[in-house]
Amino acid sequence: MNRVIQWSAIAAGLFAMTLVSPPQARAQFALSSDAFSAGATIPDANACTGENRSPKLEWNNAPANAVSFALIVEDPDAPGGTFIHWVAYEVPGSVTSLSAGIPKLPKIAGGGMQGVNSFGRIGYDGPCPPPGRVHHYHFRLLALDMRLKLDGEADAAAVQAAAAGHIVASAELVGTFSR
Repeated sequence: MNRVIQWSAIAAGLFAMTLVSPPQARAQFALSSDAFSAGATIPDANACTGENRSPKLEWNNAPANAVSFALIVEDPDAPGGTFIHWVAYEVPGSVTSLSAGIPKLPKIAGGGMQGVNSFGRIGYDGPCPPPGRVHHYHFRLLALDMRLKLDGEADAAAVQAAAAGHIVASAELVGTFSR
């Protein structure tokens, strides 16, 4: 009888602790680059003033139900309105990074597609603002619960429209650049 009472008291105490203790927070979906950190200057190697090659991007803590990823890189500070520098989509849900210097071809080695940027070209074209003030470049990664199944050479508007209602998480890395 005493054992039953003891176990009941222990169980009640554990139950009370779970009610009082804060739940463990799930790690946040995050995007990073070894080329620049959040809020820092994007290197010349990743801009029109240098090699103009895409930076390596890595992400972690993606939702388990992410079937694919889409990436849009934009400059909202551009004089004519938001300017798109890179569109990538159909990146498989098992992938956790994009390598540096991805060739400017529709298909990404290892899975995925590249779309058309605001320069009218396939692939990444880095920061190239007019001389003057600092511009902010938003690298936005969308975790999707489906494959978009878009035709090749889609632009950012097509990717965003197809992704609507299927975004399970998003991560963003913002870098700066000026000339």
